[in-house]
Amino acid sequence: MLWIGSHVGFNKKTQLVGSVEEAASYGSNTFMFYTGAPQNTTRSPIDQELVKKAKDKMKEAGINVEKVIVHAPYIINLCNEGNFTFSVDFLTEEVKRVNELGISYLVLHPGSHVGLGIERGIENIAKGLNQVFEAVGPDNKVTILLETMAGKGSEVGSKIEELKEIMDKVTEKEKLGICLDTCHLNDSGYDMSQFDDFLNTFESIIPLSKIGCVHINDSKNELSAHKDRHENIGFGTIGFDTLIKIIYHEKLEDIPKILETPYVNKLYPPYKQEIEMIRKKEFNEKLIDLIKE
Repeated sequence: MLWIGSHVGFNKKTQLVGSVEEAASYGSNTFMFYTGAPQNTTRSPIDQELVKKAKDKMKEAGINVEKVIVHAPYIINLCNEGNFTFSVDFLTEEVKRVNELGISYLVLHPGSHVGLGIERGIENIAKGLNQVFEAVGPDNKVTILLETMAGKGSEVGSKIEELKEIMDKVTEKEKLGICLDTCHLNDSGYDMSQFDDFLNTFESIIPLSKIGCVHINDSKNELSAHKDRHENIGFGTIGFDTLIKIIYHEKLEDIPKILETPYVNKLYPPYKQEIEMIRKKEFNEKLIDLIKE
């Protein structure tokens, strides 16, 4: 079955209810959200009445809560030794919040080593994750998905081998997985037009069963650009046909696919139209004009 959705909002007043309603308006059967602004630490207490109401609405809309994803805030950087304790503490609180929401997956950018070097960065990430899992405790039901990165600046995780090294150093391996991002993979040097070859390479390093989510994004950049600039589906260098093959690939059939494509003119969310294209498997070159209307 196709599990397709997009990034949606989450605000203090409506919390998960608002997220479900937005996702349903796009024709989604899954979605992804931040539990607060990704650039700061401001967080509202989780309202369990709203959680219950949201889960009722999910059932009505055909949204499977087991396929819903939370994204960790960008300000967490387990590589950064100067802010290491802050990152561990904040990620610990985020994992606890995701548990409160009853969501199973939390996507995390591994971090940027900022001159420390890849190996030291990997050591710090694994150390931080071990501390987080220990602090959250045995009742934790959340799996952290390390996202594949574009290799911009000093990012860790642009190579599958780097993610494998992190996983090998984490004690609770069963609580760790991978989130593929098609734009990031393209920009880091993996050719998405040869996706079977990529999956074979991935599987030779990490079991495919560890893939918990796929971010579906076209890219503004050529292969190996290391820039991380998302584009709307079919309007970038990866292309619609290639993305459709990835979305419907039999080895990823039961994995949620999440759109993080840019708003049109920074104003109009494209997700309803993009999801419609994906379901029909038909590219609409007039998509941008339709959204503006």
